[in-house]
Amino acid sequence: MATRTHQPSIPLTEIEQSAFCRTEDQLPAKSLAEEQAVNVRWQDIPAQYLHCSVEELDQRIGIAKKTLGKSVTILGHHYQREEIIKYADFQGDSFLLSQEAASLAEAECIVFCGVHFMAETACILSASNQRVILPNITAGCSMADMAPMEDVDDAWEDLESVLGNRGGITPITYMNSIAGIKALCGRNNGAVCTSSNADKVMEWGFQQSDRVLFLPDQHLGRNTGLKMGIPLGKMVVWDPFKAMGGNTTEQLANAKLVLWKGHCSVHTRFSAGQIQAARERYPDIKVIAHPECPMETVDAADFVGSTEFIRSMINDAPAGSQWAVGTEVSLVNRLAINNPDKLIFCLDPVTCPCSTMYRIHPAYLLWVLEGLVDGKVINEITVPEQTQVEARVALDRMLALK
Repeated sequence: MATRTHQPSIPLTEIEQSAFCRTEDQLPAKSLAEEQAVNVRWQDIPAQYLHCSVEELDQRIGIAKKTLGKSVTILGHHYQREEIIKYADFQGDSFLLSQEAASLAEAECIVFCGVHFMAETACILSASNQRVILPNITAGCSMADMAPMEDVDDAWEDLESVLGNRGGITPITYMNSIAGIKALCGRNNGAVCTSSNADKVMEWGFQQSDRVLFLPDQHLGRNTGLKMGIPLGKMVVWDPFKAMGGNTTEQLANAKLVLWKGHCSVHTRFSAGQIQAARERYPDIKVIAHPECPMETVDAADFVGSTEFIRSMINDAPAGSQWAVGTEVSLVNRLAINNPDKLIFCLDPVTCPCSTMYRIHPAYLLWVLEGLVDGKVINEITVPEQTQVEARVALDRMLALK
């Protein structure tokens, strides 16, 4: 048995998630020095950037972008704050942006305003001559941190030893995972998925073997399995802090879906109770939620889908429609700004942006751009060559299913 029994621990990114929560609807811009008063990890940055006003940052970023021209492309994830997304050459979810990166032959440098696993994926999919930069190296992901490579390697060894001659198991990882896990899937006949195609990839997985290991988000895995008709009784959760994930050999053998015990710190805040409260306040409200939300929340919503699905559904909705949204608040606020003829608000009454996404402050963006103007590459993200090759296999398997 490979699984090590060790004391449960909570990733620091999970502990820090509530750092920027507040009761106000908006998240006003401040200088980086003011924001660093919040007790989370911040990457050190030259003192000259700490006290720049929003206006000064805006002016200097504009100058740097103009100077760099097409040699640099800025990618902005939908969960970024408005003060960052305004500079993005392209907006999207993590995979769409990584695909965009791969198509940008002119761009020598790709500045990815998102979190670490996204920049890794861009590195895997981009050309060998392109360099990928993450403006703030502390912008991680609590979900990805819940599946460290050592624990996943141990779990996979145990699962193969128990199930290899009993119908086997196919590893499928959500895009929100470290490059090493994507590589594990690539070399073990598995694949990567996004929230928009998890059902297609999972269907493919069941064509390869009798079972699927889905990681690192148990909620997306469970919600997708239920959507496909897999009963809860055929799902087990793998707890990396317990021997055999807390399961017996027979439980694993009888399961169709093994769910890694991970979650998104943002989407687990949304509840069925919040949905009920929204409906009591607005009888005509439509509730739309991301599939990273818990099962009870997804069951209570009117619509469930990926970030791109949520954007399209609300943007295409008729004027006067009302929407309560269960996803990251920066995106919800942007939808409300872009659709003034509709009522749009976040399900959670407490404003809690993704604390790691929120660390991409304009001062960090300016720092890396002015570094490029001076010929310096700051915060380059790299992935070992063998990991890139194996992870690319898993990504290509997903692309082939579209």
